[in-house]
Amino acid sequence: MEGMIEVSYIVLCANDTNMRVPLRDIIANEKIERAIKGEFAKGIRNISLSFEGSVDIAIKTDKEIHTFQTSKNDFADLVELSEEHARKNKLIKKGCEGVELVNIVTVD
Repeated sequence: MEGMIEVSYIVLCANDTNMRVPLRDIIANEKIERAIKGEFAKGIRNISLSFEGSVDIAIKTDKEIHTFQTSKNDFADLVELSEEHARKNKLIKKGCEGVELVNIVTVD
C-alpha cells in the first residue's frame, strides 16, 4: 500500500500523573535519607548525603502506546481517528477520555 502512515498514541485518563520532583526535596525527606543510608552505608556512622547540580526525578503514569495505520490523506483527522481506534478496541475505560499523539511515521 502506498501513502500510509503509522500513528502511535496513548489514552489520557483523569488520574494520570506527570510531575517532576527535585532530588534536593527527595533527599531532604528523613525516611528517604534513612533508607538510602541503610541500603548503601549500613553500619557506617557520621555520614551525610549530598549531590551536585540540579536534578529532577520524573514521576509519571506508565502508559501503553497503541498504534494503527491509515492513509496519508487522513492526516488532518489523526486525533479523531485515534480516538475512534481507542473506542473500537475498548481502550477507553471509566475515567479516561481523549488521546495524545505520540508519533507519526511514514510507512513505505
